[in-house]
Amino acid sequence: MSGHEQDPVTFWEERYGGEDRVWSGKVNASLAAVVAEHVGAATSGSAGPGRSLDLGCGEGGDVLWLAERGWDAAGIDISSTAVARAQEEAQARGLQARFAAEDLAEWAVRVLAAGGGAAADQFDLVTASFLQSPVHLPRTNVLRAAALSVAPGGHLVVISHGAPPVRDGQGPVVQHGPGPDHEGHAPHSFPTPESELDDLGLGAPSWEVVVAETRIRDALTGRGERVLNSDTVIVARRLT
Repeated sequence: MSGHEQDPVTFWEERYGGEDRVWSGKVNASLAAVVAEHVGAATSGSAGPGRSLDLGCGEGGDVLWLAERGWDAAGIDISSTAVARAQEEAQARGLQARFAAEDLAEWAVRVLAAGGGAAADQFDLVTASFLQSPVHLPRTNVLRAAALSVAPGGHLVVISHGAPPVRDGQGPVVQHGPGPDHEGHAPHSFPTPESELDDLGLGAPSWEVVVAETRIRDALTGRGERVLNSDTVIVARRLT
């Protein structure tokens, strides 16, 4: 059975259920950078930064980082195992972050059908990092639902793998066997800033695109290899 024919819930439960922890638990470095550069100062106030929602939150590293900085932070992931680990970590750190196990495909259908929903269903910051799945994911629908979930004046941050990782001066890293590093990504699945904006469907005068670029950063693979990662980064602000 090819990757895209597998049931997404089963795939991700097996992925997270096979190890004590899949990810480091640390915030995505690109997300931390763009929130600090473009979002934090624009939303900070006496009542705190506001409400945030992370899509495909996994074990909650980004959500917990936001919660530690005053956000009323929440996350959604398809894997109940990943969500349980995120909740346990939040409790261990004394944080009030919230997590829900839900298929983003179903979440997107609900949000798109509602046209964005009431203000209670909107957030001051919506983030989606590396939503590039080896199994079926209606990614464009999810991204457009993410945009609809941003409250007026709020921000949308989308970060994606823009290319396979490379060893500096040595070409692409070839992955052998299963693992979290770009698993199952075909060449066409690496979006550019232009393709991300097309998929998001952000239009003036409702949106201001703050950042649409490719960023290169140092990283470590799951096997400890030092590589250069190419991230496609979109930051957009929904205008009031």
